Amino acid sequence: MRLYILGCFAATPRALNNPSSQILEIKNHIFLIDCGEGTQLQLRKNKIRFSRIQHIFISHLHGDHFFGLPGLISTFRLLGREKELHIYGPKGLKEAITLLLKLGDSWTNFPLIFHELSSKEQNVIFQDNTVSVKTIPLDHRVYTNGFLFSELPGERKLNTKAVAKYKIDKVYFNKIKKGEDVSLEAGQIISNDLLTMDPPKSKQYAYCSDTAFSPKIVPLLNKVDVLYHEATFLEEEAVLAQKTKHSTAKQAATIASKAKVGLLILGHFSTRYKTFQPFVKQASEIFESVVLAEDGLILDL
Repeated sequence: MRLYILGCFAATPRALNNPSSQILEIKNHIFLIDCGEGTQLQLRKNKIRFSRIQHIFISHLHGDHFFGLPGLISTFRLLGREKELHIYGPKGLKEAITLLLKLGDSWTNFPLIFHELSSKEQNVIFQDNTVSVKTIPLDHRVYTNGFLFSELPGERKLNTKAVAKYKIDKVYFNKIKKGEDVSLEAGQIISNDLLTMDPPKSKQYAYCSDTAFSPKIVPLLNKVDVLYHEATFLEEEAVLAQKTKHSTAKQAATIASKAKVGLLILGHFSTRYKTFQPFVKQASEIFESVVLAEDGLILDL
């Protein structure tokens, strides 16, 4: 699992920073999470092939989280894309994007499939044989979701010594790896536990975009490996965080601590700040494993 931070700053532009956008590489999927302005350039800088993006997840309809999407879709068209593109986001996203494409006479030559979200409860919005994606309902000024990306358990690993000991024919290997027991010719049943070992531990990544401090999400984040949580303000601006329904670094750390996550990534910094080490300092008072997001940061999870 690899995470690319393409942009991690709040709405007001800065010359060298970009608004929210990430790429999560997980089980041969390339998921785009939010799509602020400049996302296309950041994808190019990180040498991420546009054609590999088949699923885009938009947290909410504030411009710094989706204004890069019309341009990206138009670029897909110019590049001759044929594969379908799935976009998951709040109700209203389809209307906004399709209107711009129609007005610009830029309607796509590939299937553009919107999955509009409106539930305030957690839901599975994507799942295949390897990965599931669930919403994380957040508390912001408009309808907003975070996203929980989970690797699904893989096949059990074959215990070659045990297989040799019981003289198991290789025609049973696939069934064994799927968890089945084996019956020998003499009628003896060999338990799968004796023939296999646990697969590697599945990993989870949680993305919590713009949100007020919201302890109700803690159970949804229980023991995730990595949590990205917005930290727009320092504690000195806690009143402003409450007014705008954003979080402070300490509040993000409190969520991480209560949820017992492995690593906390702070992001979505207000551009009022000139230095960001105070974010780590304040968060570390509550939760030790903290790193700062920055444009261009790549993390192997």
